[in-house]
Amino acid sequence: MTTQPAADTVSRRDGTRLITVTATITAQDSSGASGRATADLNSLRLPAGVKLDSGGSDDFANSFQSMFLAIGIAIGLVFVILVAFFRSIVTPFVILASMPLALIGGIGALALTHNALGLPALLGLLMVFGVVVSNAILLIDFTERAREKLPVREALMVAGNARLRPILMTAVATVVALVPVAAGVSTSGGGGLISQSLAVVVEGGLISSTLFTLVVIPVLYSLVVRRSRRASGVREDLQVA
Repeated sequence: MTTQPAADTVSRRDGTRLITVTATITAQDSSGASGRATADLNSLRLPAGVKLDSGGSDDFANSFQSMFLAIGIAIGLVFVILVAFFRSIVTPFVILASMPLALIGGIGALALTHNALGLPALLGLLMVFGVVVSNAILLIDFTERAREKLPVREALMVAGNARLRPILMTAVATVVALVPVAAGVSTSGGGGLISQSLAVVVEGGLISSTLFTLVVIPVLYSLVVRRSRRASGVREDLQVA
């Protein structure tokens, strides 16, 4: 009589015997690792009567959808608040134009450092969006108040001179504070509290948005004001009041 090893417990699902194999992803690109594992499993030749179901990819897809939904809701809420604050629909669009400027730097930083666009990176984008929108609000709000006494061009120059230092200080302080994390010093092995990709996105987004916001946002605001005045038939006064 021969004996063969057998499992201590037998799991079943809908009456069918089930064996579960789990693994822990240690790579920073969790979605990429899950996708490659699923592709490898699908390429296996299984015996007759054996079926293979892989999990994890659906969870990552749902997480990405939830994160994109959260970003969309955040942008919508910010837009509504800006419309109520500035009592205008056009001005909030000028402020929200700072978001693509941050997106350029964030995605570019990920590409340069060979980091994946995962959930931590998307969270970093959401964080940097909040910072750059705050900087744009400070700039445009100061300009709106300066326009009560000055023409648009002079008001933008005054606002730029007054808000340049606090905007730069905020950006520089955040970038410097995240340098160790972005360099991987405190995230070696993927076990850090803050992901390296998150820090890379925040740093890249802050650098690009800070440099471009001080130029692009005033130009957009000036063009919008001029076009609105032309549409309303009001002549722009180029003299200081």
